[in-house]
Amino acid sequence: MTTSDGTSPRCFSSARKTNEDRTNGIQGQPASAGRLTHALKRLYKFIQSAMNKMRHLEIDPRFLPHNTHHLYPSEFGDRDPQLSLLSRLPLVHRFELLDALPINAPGIYSVTGGRQLGKTTLMKQWMLSLVERGTNPEAVVYLTGELIDDHHSLVALVTNLLSPKDGRSLQYLCIDEVTYIREWDRGIKYLADAGLLRNVVLLLTGSDSVLIRDARMRLPGRRGGAAISDFRIFPLSFHDVVRLTARLAQADFDATMEGGSQTQASLDTLARAFERYLLTGGYLTAINSLEATGTITPATYGVYCDWIRGDILKRGRQERYLREVLSAVVKRLGSQVTWNALAGDLSIDHPATVAEYIDLLVRMDVLVVIPALAEHLLAGAPKKARKVVFADPFIFHAVRSWVEPSSDPFGDQAVPCMANPEWAGRLAELSAATHYSRRYPTYYIKAEGEVDIAWVGGGTFHPIEVKWTGQVRSKDLKQVRKYADARILSRESTDTLHSLPNEFLPLHLLRMGPSPYLWP
Repeated sequence: MTTSDGTSPRCFSSARKTNEDRTNGIQGQPASAGRLTHALKRLYKFIQSAMNKMRHLEIDPRFLPHNTHHLYPSEFGDRDPQLSLLSRLPLVHRFELLDALPINAPGIYSVTGGRQLGKTTLMKQWMLSLVERGTNPEAVVYLTGELIDDHHSLVALVTNLLSPKDGRSLQYLCIDEVTYIREWDRGIKYLADAGLLRNVVLLLTGSDSVLIRDARMRLPGRRGGAAISDFRIFPLSFHDVVRLTARLAQADFDATMEGGSQTQASLDTLARAFERYLLTGGYLTAINSLEATGTITPATYGVYCDWIRGDILKRGRQERYLREVLSAVVKRLGSQVTWNALAGDLSIDHPATVAEYIDLLVRMDVLVVIPALAEHLLAGAPKKARKVVFADPFIFHAVRSWVEPSSDPFGDQAVPCMANPEWAGRLAELSAATHYSRRYPTYYIKAEGEVDIAWVGGGTFHPIEVKWTGQVRSKDLKQVRKYADARILSRESTDTLHSLPNEFLPLHLLRMGPSPYLWP
C-alpha cells in the first residue's frame, strides 16, 4: 500500500517522526535532548554576550575566565576559577601580604615566590577586595604571562587596555608569571617611559626570584614612590599552619605567643602539630588534602613535581640531569656537600653543571643553599662545603616521590620517613634552618665540630643546635658550647639541657610568627 505521493505509510510515519526529532530532540530521548539543546543555546548566548562586552571593554577574550568581574562584579568570587576553588577548601589561609599590597599608590610592584604557593590566588583576593571596596570593575584587569609571547605583544596588549576615558582615575593591572614573557622588562620600561603607567598600580608576579629581581634593576626611576615595592611569598610557617588548622585552642595560642607558661597538654598538642607539619610543610594543597582525607594524594605530589620539571625544561635543561641532582640532594639531605663531590656521583661531567642546576632550583624556591660561616667576616666561607636542603618539608616528600616512584608516596614513603628518627631529625633541622633563612642571612658552622644553624643579626652571629629525635648527648654539643649565646632547640621542654639554654623546638618556631613577605 502506498500513499498518493508514492510513499509507504511506514516511510511517511518515519519521516514525520524525524521532523519531530528535529524539534524535540534525539529519538527516544526527546525531553533530555530538548533540555540539552536549550542549555547549549543559553551557553552560546552567554558566550556571545561576554564576547561582545569584552570587545567593548577592549580586553582580549583569552583572558575572559580571569576577568569575570567585568561582567558580573557581584559574582566574581563564585565565577573566578581560583576564588571559587578556594571557597570549597576546608581550610582557607588569608595572606598577611594582602594588607600590604598597594591600593592608592601608582607604581610597579612585584610578588615573587615558588610554584604552588598561592601567588595567583593572592592576586585574585586582592582584585576581589578592590571590587568590594567600590573600585570600578573595569579598572581592574588580570593577564597571565603564559599567554603573552614577547614584549611586543605585551606592549600592544597593555596599550590597548590602558586607554582610559578619564586619565586621572587609577587603574589596576595584574600580570601573573610575567617571566614567561620574553624580554618583559623591555616592554614595562617602554610603557613607563610612554607615560601609560602614570596612574596605574601594576602588580607583577614571577616564580624566578633572581630573574625578576635583576630585571627590576633595569627600571630605575620608574617604580613609583612607594616605600616598599617588592614582596615575597614563602610557604606557610609553622605558626601559620597551627593558626590555620586550629590545633591549639585560641586561648592557649594567644598565651603561647605572649610568652606565658605552657601546660604539658599544649606542648603535646604542638608536638603532634609539628609532626604533621613535617609531612605537609607550608603548602596549602597538602595541608587541605591531609585535613580532608587523612592522606596526601599522589596527585598532590605529582602536581608540584610536574611544575618543577616543566619550568626546568622551559629553561632548556635536561630532565635526566634534574632527576640526578634532586636524587643526590634527597640522599645527602643535611650533609655537607661540594659540587665536585656531587658531580662525582652523577653522570654529569662537570661540577659547574651541577652548580647551574642547583642555582636554578634555588631561584625557583625548591632548594636553599646554606653556606659555612666565616665567623670573622659574618659571611659565607666560599671554599668550604655547603648544605643543600629543600625549602620546605613537603617539597622533600614531593621530590622523593618523583625520584623514587611509588603508587602511594604518603603511605610508602612519607609516613615511614617520619617514623625513622634519623630522617625525622633531618626534616626538623631543615624546618628550623628554612624558618631562619626567610628572615636572616643563615649559615652553619664547621670547625672542630658542627653547629646546625648560625644566623646573623645585630652585628654578630647566633649559633643554634637542633636535636629533635633521640637522646641529646653532651659530646654532640662540643662545638656549640664554645659560643656564649648558643642555644639548643630540642624535643625537651626544660629550660636548660647539659647546662645550655634549651627551648622546645615547635614552641620556638611558633613564636617566630607568620612567614615574612619582605626580602630578608
